[in-house]
Amino acid sequence: MATTNLEVTDAAETSSTEDLQVSDAAADSTFAEVDDRERIKPAIEFRDVHLAFDDRKVLDGLSFKVQRGETKIILGGSGCGKSTTIKLVLGLLKPDAGQILVNGDDITNYTEAEMMKVRKSFGMIFQEGALFDSLSVYDNVAYRLHEQGVPEEEVEQEVRRMLHFVDLEDAIDKMPIELSGGMRRRVGIARALVGGPEVVMFDEPTAGLDPPTARTICELAIKLRDLEDVSSIFVTHEMNNVSYLTSEYAAVNEAGEVIFEKEGERLCLTNTKVLMMREGRAIFSGTDEQLQKNDDPYIKRFLHGR
Repeated sequence: MATTNLEVTDAAETSSTEDLQVSDAAADSTFAEVDDRERIKPAIEFRDVHLAFDDRKVLDGLSFKVQRGETKIILGGSGCGKSTTIKLVLGLLKPDAGQILVNGDDITNYTEAEMMKVRKSFGMIFQEGALFDSLSVYDNVAYRLHEQGVPEEEVEQEVRRMLHFVDLEDAIDKMPIELSGGMRRRVGIARALVGGPEVVMFDEPTAGLDPPTARTICELAIKLRDLEDVSSIFVTHEMNNVSYLTSEYAAVNEAGEVIFEKEGERLCLTNTKVLMMREGRAIFSGTDEQLQKNDDPYIKRFLHGR
């Protein structure tokens, strides 16, 4: 497990974990202590980004960073600009003003050809899984590798590894029509992870799913964060997702099995932050503990589903 992900807490301090607040400055110092100096450079950074469609402001001076191995949860209601941030990172939209950086490189004015190279380091998970209905699970997951002309022996090894990661080895020969909604999302995650992306972006990945299945999707995001050291943006409007991602961590036990433990039992998460948006602006940035204690009336109503 990456040393930037978690802080060990003393037994005497465990009872006060709920009151612990980790500032952005403290988190930055944690990242700065890692031997690999490249980790100090954010995986993604927005600097005062503006975007409008005709007279409607979509983003209004948005600034934030996603550190290496960090999950940034972008929270907010419909139309606040959450999904637009992902489109900007992918270069599908260009901002009217401001800068967007990936691994320290300013990609704001990259051409489509330049963006194609950048996208190779990304994994993208859509709401509906976005599978090819005419292809088997195997061929869906293998699609990018087949396009690249990778030898079939290597393709099969990678596909099986990814399906094992999402717990769907038994579905390798099935067609998408044979899968439940949650299984389709998991196949979509497996496909997004082929090639070992440095950054994975989740765009409302649990929308329309029942709570147990939504939890499974969140657990996959947690595994990516804690076991694979992947940076991610997790766009959502569901508070259950925030609760899962900010209160649990993944570890491997002595039997080699992945287990999930609650924050505060032995460790304290420092690698998951919440960015809350409203009308294209960031109205909150910090830990989930800080979010719950925030006095902003809009945030209070949102947290209580009103």
